[in-house]
Amino acid sequence: MATQLLEGREAEERRELSGTSLNRIVRLGRALSDPVRVRMLTLIAAGRRCCPPLGAEPPVNDGDEGLCVCEISAYFQLGQSRVSYHLKQLKEAGIVREERRGKWTFYSLDRDALAELLRLMEQLQAGREIEGLSGLPSRLQGGVDACCRANG
Repeated sequence: MATQLLEGREAEERRELSGTSLNRIVRLGRALSDPVRVRMLTLIAAGRRCCPPLGAEPPVNDGDEGLCVCEISAYFQLGQSRVSYHLKQLKEAGIVREERRGKWTFYSLDRDALAELLRLMEQLQAGREIEGLSGLPSRLQGGVDACCRANG
């Protein structure tokens, strides 16, 4: 009974790995390929406790999550347009959320989306198929010898 449940769960997880999942993994890889974005993600994950108050503080209440673009810009000493570009990459990868509060834009870690991406990466690490790559294992089943014989 337990084996059937496990097999059913694995089949369900395999079905969930679709082309959309592959695209999300690729976007995540691209987003994390830049050291500036990785540092920004670390700062955003730390949240409000990471930054000293600014002179013209954005509207923040106790318990609010997220950092304003101006706070991130000041922390890294980068222009707001450059910071916004990097934040857009993180948002498109699905690992940060954007929230508008008046003229201010805040970014926070999307922990649910990040957990889902980590689950997808675990499935990939476990060797589960991803749509678009599903033919690869069957072509390699014969091992190196089969590949070398087929290609001369």
